[in-house]
Amino acid sequence: MWDNFPMSTPKSWLSWSLLIVAAALTGAWIARATLTSQPAPAPVLQSGTWLPDARDIAMPTLTDSAGAPFTGESFAGHASLLFFGFTRCPDVCPNTLALLTQVMRSTRAANLTVYLVSVDPERDTPEVLRAYLAGFDPQFIGLTGDPLDIKALARTVGTAMVKVDLPGNTYTMDHSATLYLLDDAGRLRAVFTQPLDVETLASDLAAAVAATRA
Repeated sequence: MWDNFPMSTPKSWLSWSLLIVAAALTGAWIARATLTSQPAPAPVLQSGTWLPDARDIAMPTLTDSAGAPFTGESFAGHASLLFFGFTRCPDVCPNTLALLTQVMRSTRAANLTVYLVSVDPERDTPEVLRAYLAGFDPQFIGLTGDPLDIKALARTVGTAMVKVDLPGNTYTMDHSATLYLLDDAGRLRAVFTQPLDVETLASDLAAAVAATRA
């Protein structure tokens, strides 16, 4: 009764074995791809807020402290920390920049660049910004440009700035001291609010920058 039953040949067994192995390898590859495609866990920040979804910002064309044009593409390849301030700021700006100078000594290897976006572009020329930032860290980059473009960028990230007239036909600028972390695609990923200290901010930035590159 076994005469009509198809007997397996060594060749057919080899084919089946290869198919089984191929299926196993394919399943393993799919499982690995599924795992690696999962979003990286959000970093736990003590002094800031991590945005679960990266947020695009409307970056106008500005001028950096070297006098070169600066666009959104200039953020590519590294994480960026934006601080809105001005060179004639009496206390908040120099205190924050001094803090960031110390922070960067421990986080510079994390591929992070600090930018001071001037809220007083009428007086903060590229030359003024370059000289001012050299007193903190020559690697810091200043950004200036058309006042309307600066205001538009400030609105995009959610920072506040207002011109305050003073006696003697002069003025000062009131502004928030929040720090904004962008990823290497120029998207907003985290916000850090005052008060800040060197050790906590350095730890937070290291974790946040690592998460933007995961």
